[in-house]
Amino acid sequence: MSSANWPNCLAFTLQEEGGYVDNPRDPGGVTNLGVTIATLSHYEGHPATPEDVANLTPEQVAPIYHSLYWNVVQCDGLKTGVDLLVFDACVNSGPGRAAKTLQQAAGVTADGIIGPATLAAVNALSAPVLVANFTSAHEAFYRSLSTYDTFGRGWDNRAQAAAAKALEMANG
Repeated sequence: MSSANWPNCLAFTLQEEGGYVDNPRDPGGVTNLGVTIATLSHYEGHPATPEDVANLTPEQVAPIYHSLYWNVVQCDGLKTGVDLLVFDACVNSGPGRAAKTLQQAAGVTADGIIGPATLAAVNALSAPVLVANFTSAHEAFYRSLSTYDTFGRGWDNRAQAAAAKALEMANG
């Protein structure tokens, strides 16, 4: 459990996120490498433009993800593989949702705050159990969204790819 997994987790998520998107059906709006205009504005402390988002590079995105996602959900304290699963869900569904999903997977109160009690419960379970529980809970969340008919197939494929990669890392 350390930040040694950060580069591999980032690479997986950037590959899953892809490039620039401005889909009118996506409530996130203008997005590039998974970073929305709202996220970039928050990170930079001033309103970002669609052009700012379109011009993002992986090198610019990495510190945003590390600060606003990886650190927020305590990925450095998670088992290898579980860190990938939680980080990727964090980017895709937000830190609060990823934290609650992890807490559901570990059988603790889902308050959205990863603290010592959550980390202890999470780390008491095996990676395969956590991956299965997390993936099931995350897919159930996807199915609850009004945009599932539009984006659900991609979300489910991503959840399954993240689960497979998480297990590969955990067994590696």
